[in-house]
Amino acid sequence: MTSQLLNSSTPKLPESTLLVLGATGMVGSALVRQAKQLGYGEILTPRSKDLDLCCQTETHRYIADHEPDQVIVAAAKVGGIHANSTYPAEFIYKNLMIASNAIEGSYQAGVTQLLFLGSSCIYPKLAPQPMPEDCLLTSELEPTNEAYAIAKIAGLKLCQYYRKQYGVKYHSAMPTNLYGPGDNYHPDNSHVIPGMLRRFHQAKESGADSVTIWGSGTPKREFLYVEDLASACFHIMQQESPADWINCGYGDDVSIMQLAQSIAKTVGFKGEILNDPSKPDGTPRKLMDNTKLRQLGWKPKVDLEQGLALAYQDFKQSLAKDEVRAV
Repeated sequence: MTSQLLNSSTPKLPESTLLVLGATGMVGSALVRQAKQLGYGEILTPRSKDLDLCCQTETHRYIADHEPDQVIVAAAKVGGIHANSTYPAEFIYKNLMIASNAIEGSYQAGVTQLLFLGSSCIYPKLAPQPMPEDCLLTSELEPTNEAYAIAKIAGLKLCQYYRKQYGVKYHSAMPTNLYGPGDNYHPDNSHVIPGMLRRFHQAKESGADSVTIWGSGTPKREFLYVEDLASACFHIMQQESPADWINCGYGDDVSIMQLAQSIAKTVGFKGEILNDPSKPDGTPRKLMDNTKLRQLGWKPKVDLEQGLALAYQDFKQSLAKDEVRAV
């Protein structure tokens, strides 16, 4: 399959208005930076304090009033294993509302193209590795993030069926685990890379002898630098007829212990890394099959070593300005 870019069905970017929902988050910020480089005529970036995406009336009115040509739904309530296990009702409700309000509101306003961002956790706990798109809904989900996954599956299916029934170009991208500038460094609710970066940094600064990581350290995870995801999203959007959903991953994975060792090296922590087997491991492995995306001519540019260095640099700069995001 060859890449088919910017044909007659895709609006010309200098004349186009792009709405990025969730524009202040790590993913949204990267999408906005990429959109500026691509030369969009106007980029709409409403903040959560100005637009409550869980409110149907507000969301529909905003989209109708601004009439964007394209919409990217990057807004979501996100978190790691602890947050997903502790707040499942919030995760399923808020993510269902965001998806349904944004997608229906876009359709009602006449938006012809929408990209919904999901997650690799939509796939079964014991999915084949690497995970192809067609393994969706073939067996049970990972219990620790089931609420979030169900909401993301619902968003994906909304796009699929709106496209089938109404002929609109609504489709989805399923990112693997993401990290990079603007990540969430909350001590309890963050994902694994920002959580470890913060803890290893604090351990180094305090002179601690060891850092304890959750679980056995054996589960394997795939990580994609957020700027690479933004590039992949726009590459997908520029296709004439992209698949209903496409995996967006790096193409390789590492164990949690290998990740911890890499982060310790990046931070400069010299102590011991211990395991806490009483804490959950989550899914044993989550490596995506990225064949569809690679066939479109896209591949990542930033490897894990480079990405961790860039993420840690951003964390230290934010720390110096007292601007570390922790929500």
